[in-house]
Amino acid sequence: MSAISLSDPSVPRVIESQVRGVRLHVLREVRDARGDLCAAEIGRDVPFPVRRSFLVYNVPSAEMRGEHAHRRCAQFLMAVRGSLRVAVDDGVAREEFSLHQPNLGLYLPPMVWAAQYRYSADGTLLVLASDPYDPADYIRDYAEFLQAVCARSI
Repeated sequence: MSAISLSDPSVPRVIESQVRGVRLHVLREVRDARGDLCAAEIGRDVPFPVRRSFLVYNVPSAEMRGEHAHRRCAQFLMAVRGSLRVAVDDGVAREEFSLHQPNLGLYLPPMVWAAQYRYSADGTLLVLASDPYDPADYIRDYAEFLQAVCARSI
């Protein structure tokens, strides 16, 4: 996905992905001489109550993070510093996003395979999650993920 021009009024504030349920949110910003502010409101921008948050940082640029799907948990990803790329896959369609501005948020519904990679040296990813950590919610094998996707569509 190319860079988002925030000064362009024709840019929608929510961009639908070709991957089922994935949406890129361009969050509201306020800029003035005191600095910039970006807000993500629960229920408006983040479409679920946040039950967990965590940061991912100090990731060597050659490393891949994520590489899993969640059965029930939804997530909202924001690069609060630096940049990274996110590949998403619903078992049918695949798309890649660049999180390179702190006002971009990527919504990932359950049952979407996601991987984060190409972190900049200062890249810091904030993840807001709909559920507390539950190891049983993770699908870490891509073949198992595809089987689960097929089972849901029957």
